[in-house]
Amino acid sequence: MSHAHDDHDHDHHHPSGWRRVLSGLFVPHSHDAADAIDDAMAASRSGIRALKISLVILLATTILQGIVVFFSGSIALLADTVHNFSDALTAVPLWIAFILGRRAASPRYTYGFGRAEDLAGLFIVVVVALSALVAAWQSIERILNPQPLDNIGWVIAAGIVGFLGNEIVAIYRIRVGQRIGSAALVADGIHARTDGFTSLAVVAGGLGVLLGVPLADPIVGLLISTAIFVLLIGTIRSVGHRLLDGVEPHLVDKAAHALNHVEGVTHVDRIRLRWNGHRLEGDATLTIDPTASRESHDAITAAAHSTVRAHLPNIDEFLITTRPGKR
Repeated sequence: MSHAHDDHDHDHHHPSGWRRVLSGLFVPHSHDAADAIDDAMAASRSGIRALKISLVILLATTILQGIVVFFSGSIALLADTVHNFSDALTAVPLWIAFILGRRAASPRYTYGFGRAEDLAGLFIVVVVALSALVAAWQSIERILNPQPLDNIGWVIAAGIVGFLGNEIVAIYRIRVGQRIGSAALVADGIHARTDGFTSLAVVAGGLGVLLGVPLADPIVGLLISTAIFVLLIGTIRSVGHRLLDGVEPHLVDKAAHALNHVEGVTHVDRIRLRWNGHRLEGDATLTIDPTASRESHDAITAAAHSTVRAHLPNIDEFLITTRPGKR
């Protein structure tokens, strides 16, 4: 197969208008691997640090909301506080996955334990879906059995605190996840963002009550729960691709572009890439000049390794097989 990449621009189809805004919020575009951290241990440390800091922020947010619940007696805010606390704990399995990913390969797990990160991402997706389901159920229950909101000012303030805390965590996790190539950490960031909008629903509901619409709280909650379900599809797709050894096509393009420009390579026959946690690995088969000497074979292989790593800094193992072309 021939790879022509003189023009290194790639055509990506993005939604437009309001769908583009929502997609950017809940389905962030994959970060360019050329900007990724090129050291596996440094990447894992960055991921664990992001989880530690964000966990502290979320717990602090939950405590502040809990204090307001104590003084306001709001059932809606109590539900949101418990929801935020339980969701903050999703950082724990991902933290464990990052630690497992640093373990050396074993005779049973010959590829190492990087895939534990993708399993954690799947767990996070399930938790987000369940959270949206519970929120939808609570909203429907409140529509059928309306309950008055007391101390609405306190409730609105606590909802804002919940939104800001979750949004700060979301931005941090998504940025670090994209930088180290962790789909699971990005998913956890999206999870925090959905929690933030759930808290914002409390604010919208409180404002609606102040405006004389007592059903505003459950109606807004139901709308946001529905939006979470729809937008969760992108996250499910991202995590699912990782579990099925899917990789972003532009990464293959980058590797092909690099290999086609190695002196002595006449054809790139095959390239395979896969994610192992937040690290890439793969192989390539190259056809080289049939007149090349054995020493030239070794030099071409070394040059191919070097250029692929330059284009994909977060790649670990990359096996290159060369074969001479027809004379």
